[in-house]
Amino acid sequence: MLNDFLLKQKLTAFLKEDLEFGDASLAPLPDHVIEGMFIAKADGIVCGLQVISAVYDLLGGAEVELLVSDGEKVAKKTELARVKGSAAVLLSGERVILNLLQHMSGIATKTAQAVELLADPTIKIVDTRKTMPGLRMFEKAAVRAGGGFNHRMGLTHGIMLKDNHLALAGSVGKAIDLAKQNVGPMTRVEVEVETLSELQEAIKHHADVIMFDNQKPATIKQWQKLVPAGILTEASGGIDLANIAQYQGCGVDFISLGTLTNAVEPLDISFLVNGAIKS
Repeated sequence: MLNDFLLKQKLTAFLKEDLEFGDASLAPLPDHVIEGMFIAKADGIVCGLQVISAVYDLLGGAEVELLVSDGEKVAKKTELARVKGSAAVLLSGERVILNLLQHMSGIATKTAQAVELLADPTIKIVDTRKTMPGLRMFEKAAVRAGGGFNHRMGLTHGIMLKDNHLALAGSVGKAIDLAKQNVGPMTRVEVEVETLSELQEAIKHHADVIMFDNQKPATIKQWQKLVPAGILTEASGGIDLANIAQYQGCGVDFISLGTLTNAVEPLDISFLVNGAIKS
């Protein structure tokens, strides 16, 4: 579920961008009550259905009947939702709805593919902060709908010490120590390591989470044996749908994939009013 308050704020901005001073295409046409439907034009995982009612509520209201649920696998030609309302409302909101519905469903579909290809229930697939500005809430909700999990929602949600942070601190150990001195009891400290010596230093200084950055599955399996049970591990960097199956059984707790949100093909979805003919 999307946060309803934030959803309305975001959609208001999106509608203002698209409508500006009104819908010039609808202005000369009669405005009466019409019916229509959202239809999947490809197989995939649907996500973003909450957006339909939210957009129409902002534009004046419409009757919305959802025929499927977020996270549900649908086949091509599946009816996702039926709507009834003023032509001005239904058609003015069409593009904003479709843009989000297609994008979120594309992310959910790709996430589900990653989970299926990895085929390892002991490892959680998680997203990253590689999201489009303004769309993070939508994109991370789509990852959850596809069977994945969310990493940090933002910079305030956990400490992640990467190469630039380590350079500022002077070493892996110093970076962890500085973070631990300033962190509250509910915040984990994660550190990125690229060498065996960095891994050993991260263990010595009691990192909460260790990220194996840009490492091959065989290396991860060897490094994982060195990590005490109290420290979580994550694999990241260079992992995508083409090679994720190779990481099955590597032993980490999480695999993070930037491609879940920054390299996505939208799921093809259409909106047609009754009487419209389209091949």
